[in-house]
Amino acid sequence: MDKSMTPTGKKNALKMVLIIFMLCSVVKHIEFLLIKTDRTIISENIICKLFIIVTLFIVLSRLRWNWKEIGFCKKGILRTASFGLLLGISTFFISYLVEYFVLVAMGKTPHIRFFITNFALTNQNIGRTSLAMVVICIIGNIINVWAEEGLFRGLFFQITKTSFTEKQSNFIQSLLFGMWHIVTVIVWLLDGSINIPTACFMAVGYIILSGILAYEWGLCISLTGTVWAGVFEHFFNNFITNSLHMVTDTGTDEMQILRIVLSNALSLTFVLIISKNAKKQK
Repeated sequence: MDKSMTPTGKKNALKMVLIIFMLCSVVKHIEFLLIKTDRTIISENIICKLFIIVTLFIVLSRLRWNWKEIGFCKKGILRTASFGLLLGISTFFISYLVEYFVLVAMGKTPHIRFFITNFALTNQNIGRTSLAMVVICIIGNIINVWAEEGLFRGLFFQITKTSFTEKQSNFIQSLLFGMWHIVTVIVWLLDGSINIPTACFMAVGYIILSGILAYEWGLCISLTGTVWAGVFEHFFNNFITNSLHMVTDTGTDEMQILRIVLSNALSLTFVLIISKNAKKQK
């Protein structure tokens, strides 16, 4: 990778990353708080994601980098994509199964239903099952994953790696990715859906849960040399959460938090084990 245009030194690298992060965050907050695209039929905040993609093109051009240099390589895409999908399928299969038996133990009669919603740990907007909704969900998730993986596991990871260790770079992008999701809690707080103590608790929860997956996807880059494992697991996780729901007589996705926490923890555990074995083999 040609690093000639990369900012030198930890301070400059971190400054560049934080400026880009704050710029994208401002656009995201405007969309969440004012435009509210997620409350339309799109059910996704698509404007800030498109803004990120445009920003990536501009920054990569200024750095004289290309998409391959931030992990979007053609080589090995099938192998690494399969790895990412396998992680998503296996961890969610286990977490849905656990959720089912927990609900049964609570005396409920759970069953799985397919319909499209927007993703949130609470306050889901229930959608309808139609081809148009499924297509919108797929396109929205493709744009979302392209933007977030390109920005956090791609650009931020590679910029900080020029001055920080790989582990430090992974932690930085994970922390920023966790903070990226706090805006949802701000929306609920302003709507009066939750109070300040609950908002603080939910904010910490978002940082931890999102940070776990971000750190895992960073490890996948170290393992495979590409972003594709994270891209495909990220897409699968989002789509399955948007579409496959555990329904009982008393509600929908009542134990979703259990499912999300368990699948995230399992996914990170699996990748840590694989990473440790890979280091031993080397």
